[in-house]
Amino acid sequence: MQSHKPWIEDLKMTLCRTIENVRQASSDFDLNSGVVLPKGRVLKPAAVLIAITEAGEVILTKRAAHLKHHPGQIAFAGGRMDDTDTDLTHTALREAQEEIGLDPSVVTVLGNLPSHETVTSYSITPIVAMVPTGLKFTPEPGEVDEAFTVPLSHVLSPSNYRIEGRVWQGQKRFYYAAPYGPYYIWGATARILRGMAEAFQ
Repeated sequence: MQSHKPWIEDLKMTLCRTIENVRQASSDFDLNSGVVLPKGRVLKPAAVLIAITEAGEVILTKRAAHLKHHPGQIAFAGGRMDDTDTDLTHTALREAQEEIGLDPSVVTVLGNLPSHETVTSYSITPIVAMVPTGLKFTPEPGEVDEAFTVPLSHVLSPSNYRIEGRVWQGQKRFYYAAPYGPYYIWGATARILRGMAEAFQ
């Protein structure tokens, strides 16, 4: 059934075109061509949910400060695929429900982007979806400190991205960053969003 709000349909079509235009997989190593990856490495399947509201906002999370891996970082809701998941879309929806209380029944999945490989040996499939505006989130305190939104226009503008670097395991590593207000969006999250920004028309 067609929406009575034409801008929602326009946004949906724009997002679907953007998804189709992202043709290349990405990785944490894209800006670090000298990195030698270990032979025979096994990538663990994972998925994240790029949930976009009908008002044109991207839902992001701030990971809990006490976590062992990536504490306090800005991320999409998501995680490793479980044996009980039917597919990676199921993984993304399950994780979003667990992490921020997002009801899967209000999510309209539009498609997925090519995978993103992380330095921690995960192969992440980003699932792009639309959700209603004004949802209330319930962050899971064991994993998430905060759920918030950022304007889609910010993350789809390539000019908002910059290349920064820091020393990791004794070497200078470079990455994309797209800060917004108090939120420092960087690493895998920024790289995935930049892929969408490059494909946006």
